[in-house]
Amino acid sequence: MPESPTDPTLAAEARLPLAGLRVLDLTLARAGPTCVRHLADWGADVIRVEPPGNNDGLGGARDGFDQVNLHRNKRALSIDLKNPAGHAAFLKLAATADILVENMRMQVKHRLKIAYDDLKALNPRLIYASISGFGQTGPYSKRGGVDQIAQGMGGLMSITGEPGRGPMRVGIPINDLTAGNLLAMGIMLKLYDRERTGQGGYVHTSLLEAQVFMLDFQATRWLMDGEVPGQAGNDHPVNIPMGVFPTADKPINIAASSPKLWDAFCKAAGHEEWLRVPDWQTVTGRSADRARVNATIAEVTRTRPSDWWVQRLEEAGIPCGPVNTIREVFEDPQVQHLGMAMPMRHRTRGDIRVVAQPVNIEGVETGFYRDIPELGEHNEAILMEAGLTREEIADLKAKGALGGA
Repeated sequence: MPESPTDPTLAAEARLPLAGLRVLDLTLARAGPTCVRHLADWGADVIRVEPPGNNDGLGGARDGFDQVNLHRNKRALSIDLKNPAGHAAFLKLAATADILVENMRMQVKHRLKIAYDDLKALNPRLIYASISGFGQTGPYSKRGGVDQIAQGMGGLMSITGEPGRGPMRVGIPINDLTAGNLLAMGIMLKLYDRERTGQGGYVHTSLLEAQVFMLDFQATRWLMDGEVPGQAGNDHPVNIPMGVFPTADKPINIAASSPKLWDAFCKAAGHEEWLRVPDWQTVTGRSADRARVNATIAEVTRTRPSDWWVQRLEEAGIPCGPVNTIREVFEDPQVQHLGMAMPMRHRTRGDIRVVAQPVNIEGVETGFYRDIPELGEHNEAILMEAGLTREEIADLKAKGALGGA
C-alpha cells in the first residue's frame, strides 16, 4: 500500500473514511466513473487504469468539464492489458488491491483474463465490482447498453413527457448515475461483510436493473394493481394539484394535493370558493377534472411573479419552488450554503469548480479535490508499490506495455 502521506492535501485525505483502501478503476464512459468518484472523494487510493492512447468515449478533452468532474482525485496508470508483459504486471497490482471496478461489456473482461474468476485466487480479499448494460447473465448479457437504451427498455420514456407527445428521455443520464450510485453502495456493503468474513466477492448491477428499480411506485402500480402508467407531463401521475404552474415571470412547482394542503392553498390563492366545488373536494375528484383544475389555478398564478407566490405559499406551509435554469441553481442561496460547487485548482484551467459530494458525514469533510491525472502520470510509483523494480518497469516500457509520458 502507499506510504502515509506527508503533504497537507494527502494528510487530509488520510483522515477520510476510505483512506487505506486501494481501488483499481477500469471504468469508462459514465456509470463506472460515477461509482468510483464516491470512493475517490472519500479518500480511497484510486488508480485509474487506462490503455495507451486512451479515449474513453466521453467525447471531450482530458481537461474538459466532464472528464475533470468524473475523474478527479485519482492517480493514473497506463498499461496495455493485451500485452503479456502488461497483463502480468497488472496481476501483481491486482494482488495489492481492495476493490476493482469495471463497466466493460460483459465478455470483454473474460477475453482480457481479468474477470473475477481470474483474480479471486490471486487476491481472495478483492471486491470485484461490475456495471453492465443488462446484467452479467441472461439473454441480453452480451449486448452493449447505454443510458438512453435503458431508459427506453426500462419503461422510463413511456411515462416521461406530455400525454400524446410520444416517448421522451429525461435530461440527465439517470441510469448511468443510478447504477454508479448503487454499485458504490454495494461495494460498501461488501466491505462491511469482508470485515466479518475476511473474504472479498463479486458485486454487480446493470443499467437495466437500475432503471427498473428507479421506476419505484410506477412499477408497483403495475405489479400490484395491474395498472399501466402513462405520461403525465409536469403533473404528478396521481396527485393534484402537484405540478408546474405559470407566474408573471417564470414557472413554479406547487405541491398541494393533500386535503390539508389543498385547503391552505385555496385560501392562500384567495379563492376559497374552490373548496366548495363538488368535484374538487377529493384528490380523486380533482384528478378526474385535472385539466380544469390546472387551468383555473394557472389563471390566478400568472397574475403575480414567482417570488411573490413562493413567499406566500411558503408562509402557508405549501411546498413550492421555482423552475430554475442550471445557472440559477448555482446562484440559489441554499445551493451555495450547501457548497455544491466545489473549488478545485486545475493545472491548465486554473481555478475551477466541480460538483461537490452530496453525502454529508458530520465531523468529516472531503475537502480535497485533486486534478485529473495525465495519462500514465503515476506509472512508475504505482508499479513500484506493486513490487516491480525500476528495471522491470523499464522493460515494460521497452516492450510497449506502458503508455503516457
